[in-house]
Amino acid sequence: MAEDWSIQELVSAGWTPADLDWERQCEAAVARAAEGDMAGARAAAGEGLKIARDRFQDGDPRLGTALANYAWTLAETGDETSAGALLAEARQQWSSSGPWIAAMSAPRVARSSLFHMRMEQRHRGVYEDRWREEWSKLAEEARSRLQQPGEVKPAAALERWKKSRPAMLNDTRKLMAAAVLLLTR
Repeated sequence: MAEDWSIQELVSAGWTPADLDWERQCEAAVARAAEGDMAGARAAAGEGLKIARDRFQDGDPRLGTALANYAWTLAETGDETSAGALLAEARQQWSSSGPWIAAMSAPRVARSSLFHMRMEQRHRGVYEDRWREEWSKLAEEARSRLQQPGEVKPAAALERWKKSRPAMLNDTRKLMAAAVLLLTR
C-alpha cells in the first residue's frame, strides 16, 4: 500500500521531500531485485544514490545503504570493478554513522492509555535509552552484514520492511529503512 504524505506533514515531522524520495527509491530497488529485474533495481538504486549524495551528510547510514545497494546492483549486472570501491565507501559510511545515530530523536509513542502516556512522560530517559538500544542493534546488524556478507534475499528484506516499517515519519524510520533495505554481497 503506497503512502501519500503532504509537504506539510513531511515538514512537521522534520522530513524533507528528499528523505521520502530516497526511501521510495530504495524500496523500489529492493522490490525490483526481488522480482529479478536487475536493470530496474540498478536504475532505482542509482536514483537513490544520487539523492543520498546530494542531500545526506557523511555518516548518514542512508548514504551507506545507497552506496551498498548500488554496488550490489552493479555487481549483479557484471560491473565488479566499480562495485568494490562503492562497497568500501558504504562500509566507511556505516562505520562513521555513530554521531548521526546519537543525534536521533526518540519518538513519543505512548500506546494505549493515559497511564502509558504519563509513564513515558515521567520516565522519558528510560524510554530514550531503550530506543538507543534498538537503534544500536539495527546499526550493528547492518554493519555486520556489510563486513561479512551472506546470501542476499531481496524478497525477505522487502517483506521485513513492509511488516516493520513505522507508520510515522521519524528518525527511527530513516534508520530502519537504511538497515532493513540494505542489499549486500
